[in-house]
Amino acid sequence: MVIRSLRSTARKALVFAAAGALAASGAVALAGTADAASTLGAAAAARGRYFGAAVSSGHLGEAQYTNTWVTEFNGVTPENEMKWDTIEPNRNQFNFAPADQITTQARSRSMTIRGHTLVWHSQLAGWVSGLDATNLQTAMTNHINGVMGHWKGQIYAWDVVNEAFEENGTRRQSVFQQKLGNGYIEQAFRTARAADPNAKLCYNDYNTDGQNAKSNAVFAMVQDFKSRGVPIDCVGFQSHFNSASPVPSDYQANLQRFANLGVDVQITELDIEGSGTTQASNYTRVVNACLAVSRCTGITVWGIPDKYSWRASGTPLLFDSNYGKKPAYTAVLNALGGSSDPPPDNPPPDNPPPAGGACAATVTTNQWQDGFVGTVRVTAGTGQVNGWTVTITLPAGATITSGWNANRSGNTGTVQFTNVGFNGAVAPGQSVEFGYQGTGTGSDVTPSCAAS
Repeated sequence: MVIRSLRSTARKALVFAAAGALAASGAVALAGTADAASTLGAAAAARGRYFGAAVSSGHLGEAQYTNTWVTEFNGVTPENEMKWDTIEPNRNQFNFAPADQITTQARSRSMTIRGHTLVWHSQLAGWVSGLDATNLQTAMTNHINGVMGHWKGQIYAWDVVNEAFEENGTRRQSVFQQKLGNGYIEQAFRTARAADPNAKLCYNDYNTDGQNAKSNAVFAMVQDFKSRGVPIDCVGFQSHFNSASPVPSDYQANLQRFANLGVDVQITELDIEGSGTTQASNYTRVVNACLAVSRCTGITVWGIPDKYSWRASGTPLLFDSNYGKKPAYTAVLNALGGSSDPPPDNPPPDNPPPAGGACAATVTTNQWQDGFVGTVRVTAGTGQVNGWTVTITLPAGATITSGWNANRSGNTGTVQFTNVGFNGAVAPGQSVEFGYQGTGTGSDVTPSCAAS
């Protein structure tokens, strides 16, 4: 996993050879004539996936950072806030506050949250390594129960065990391996299933993106777990790439072979060093590979702007240090089926804005066999709108599973959406958009809008 920063904890072998849902039904054919989604999260949701970012609570006070996160992404992984040294610095004394800053905002926007990470050899609290085998086993069980219990029912997937294998496919000689033996991974997954039966349980690692000794060892472990009924639902591929270690030619095939075992695959910590068209092409390859594998349920980039990346000198992310959208951003959005073309500033002539300080809402729906994505445009009248509430009534059997750029009152029947902080003020005649994804049939919805 990515260490907290190069200033505080330099990751060993920083650029090793590879540096490193929402719906599991795969890419879906969309119906309707809705405009292409204009954000990463909305475009991914239209393909039945999430597109998340690793977020640091220390940057949430920066408005541009937070606004970019909540506008562009429909998923999140706390960068360091759920790691052992932060969350349980002293035995049985849990510190949930930093991670809660992230998860609270994410839940208010119905984002997909990945929990990272429960059992890892790095960023351990100092007291853990000094325990004998009996106490270490108890501490591991209590840690899993305590952390997962705090967010039970709120986390989509947990990285239960992280980076347990060496490059040659042998077990990493962590404190867990040395004192508990090979069985500690299985025990961690069984404990996690009991702690939150509805969360997806993942194994996560780097340098497993192509078929090699390490990925073969992980593959054999997952195959064994599935054959014996050990609970494992997903495998995470960190996918840190650079010019010396590009996207492997068998990247998609490797994702598919894991999926064939009956587990979801997730790209959990994506960053690709470089710039311009080369970087954009590499990001496109990764996104296309995920879209081609029906059980690839989502992608998370490890950070938002380049300046906060653990590999900042390699400019590996989708936004530059000033939050400008890079060619890689446009390439990813296009690969997901979205469009960076801005929506028109004004609604079409046959749908004039309402008078005064009122607002109007229109919805377009992309419907497929068993799900839908709705995009709602809120337009101010001839006066300024400083806050808005949109009400829709869903058809019977329809359920909203996620949303973005609005707060939501419920998931079925009559649902109200209200603005979030950054999109409540709408100038006269101008528009803002929010969206939602759901299961069932979401067509034939007529929204109403009330301004405040």
